[in-house]
Amino acid sequence: MTARESFLQAETFCALRLEQVFNRCFSDSERSLLIGGAAEPLYLPAGLEDEDVPKLSAQWHRLYYREDYFASALHEVSHWCIAGPARRLQKDFGYWYAPDGRNAEQQQAFQVVEIKPQALEWCFSQACAYPFRVSLDNLAGGPEARRDELAFKQAVTARARQLQDIGLPARAQIFFRALAQEFGTRLELEDLEFSLAALS
Repeated sequence: MTARESFLQAETFCALRLEQVFNRCFSDSERSLLIGGAAEPLYLPAGLEDEDVPKLSAQWHRLYYREDYFASALHEVSHWCIAGPARRLQKDFGYWYAPDGRNAEQQQAFQVVEIKPQALEWCFSQACAYPFRVSLDNLAGGPEARRDELAFKQAVTARARQLQDIGLPARAQIFFRALAQEFGTRLELEDLEFSLAALS
């Protein structure tokens, strides 16, 4: 990739564009904001504060993504789109999370929870024409913790195809259409392609 191509890609896939799209879609209807600059992703329902993220009015539900990472923003929105009303009233949606360095058993539990959001993230990535990669999110876990990588990729692919058949959840559909408009792909759900080979 040339320096110019790299610059254009960075300009195109600026996470601030995702914030703007999300906030246009959901700041009024869901009182929710997407915000970058966090050291680690975090969801805070209205009324809760956390010392590790930038302070904003607690009247908003706040979805923080890591630094200025485009993929992190897409991934966190995927979790938000899946979380039901009760989960959206809990910090980090009430999900269990173990940090990098999980053992094989912990990694298996993590992967079961991650199939749905990563499949949805793949849909969002295509709407933006952004390359998608599955994430085992466990670099320090070693080969033992990553032994089921192929099975995980197969499960994410199967779930993405299932979403294509049954349709996206309502908030995910709103965001998907807004992304396809913002990034000029004009894609519909039936236009997407999900193959295991694309995840290699």
